[in-house]
Amino acid sequence: MHEAVIVDAVRTPFGKRDGSFRDTHPQDLAAKPLEAVRARNDFEPETIEDVIYGCVTPIDEQGLNIGRLAPMVAGWGDVVPGVQLNRMCGSGQQALNFAAANVMAGQHDVLIAGGVEHMTRVPMGSDGADGVDGKSAVTDTYFEHFDELTHQGEGAERIAEEYGFSREELDEIAVDSQRRWGEAWEAGRYDGQIVPVETELDGESITVEQDEHPRPETDLETLSNLPLSFREEGNGRHHPGNASGIVDGSSALLVASEEAAEEHGWEPMARIVQTEVVGVDPVTMLTGPIPATEQVLEQTDLELEDIDLFEVNEAFAAVVAAWLEETGVSWENVNVNGGAIAHGHPLGATGAMLMTKLAHELERTGQDRALSTMCIGFGQGIATIIERV
Repeated sequence: MHEAVIVDAVRTPFGKRDGSFRDTHPQDLAAKPLEAVRARNDFEPETIEDVIYGCVTPIDEQGLNIGRLAPMVAGWGDVVPGVQLNRMCGSGQQALNFAAANVMAGQHDVLIAGGVEHMTRVPMGSDGADGVDGKSAVTDTYFEHFDELTHQGEGAERIAEEYGFSREELDEIAVDSQRRWGEAWEAGRYDGQIVPVETELDGESITVEQDEHPRPETDLETLSNLPLSFREEGNGRHHPGNASGIVDGSSALLVASEEAAEEHGWEPMARIVQTEVVGVDPVTMLTGPIPATEQVLEQTDLELEDIDLFEVNEAFAAVVAAWLEETGVSWENVNVNGGAIAHGHPLGATGAMLMTKLAHELERTGQDRALSTMCIGFGQGIATIIERV
């Protein structure tokens, strides 16, 4: 079996909803990290054998296979194929996992894996809802055998109830996420992975260089005054301050075989060790990171103690809190530069962005191994282990 390595990993800044990217077409946003990867690694477009891009809402401006259109918009001509995939919130990470599998199997040598989501211009859920109380023909036709259908917010609330998490405990995770992002930004830890985006806003040229969603000054008092998002006061715990931000962004990783990396003179950042995907209860739906973590480790000779850094996507604070309780991993080793509560969760791009964060942090710190895991709608989980080369 061939070894699959991450050669480079970049992302755009994440624009807040109706923010600096509101006039930027999703195809243009999707192309930005591709432009950066090529400029940073000096290859001809035909070097790339495929582009695998996650996109959770592949309709309207994100339709027509944005994975194929993005390299064309990036100026790569018509020689580079591309595919769009949708594993909901895990799409960007699944793109990397598929790319790694192709390289390991010897089917390809050089691939791009990543994702895009423009949640301002193509709102979440617009591929399935018909605008009537959030119901859809898809729900009515295909999910009749479910005893109960819930949305992700309700799933998060049920997890919080099951584990007995208080609102303050979840808010503490949120405050830490915001603080950690702020400290990481000030220390320049995002400099090598976030590429500036030149675009237009209200008819004028602008350059977006920084995530727009974070509020590093957030404190517990501020969060305690926010209204609940999914339940009535006194019966819930989640609100806009302890759930992931709705943002616009894209990300991409250059993935290659060890032989191809050597041939092109590329210095790999990390090796992809193992990947996993699982299914879980679709009602609570967000517990997938727990068995995904267990099973990806079972596929290797590694234990939790062998992993130095973790990314557990902060879709909701209860998801992270439940994972921490079940695994016993120290919060100090998880989401060390802030998570989606701070920088946001551009659905199709987030998984690739989490892997980007881990690859750069391993390189920065000299630590050995990292694991990323994500919850996924309708009850799935995904995990990936990488190690520094």
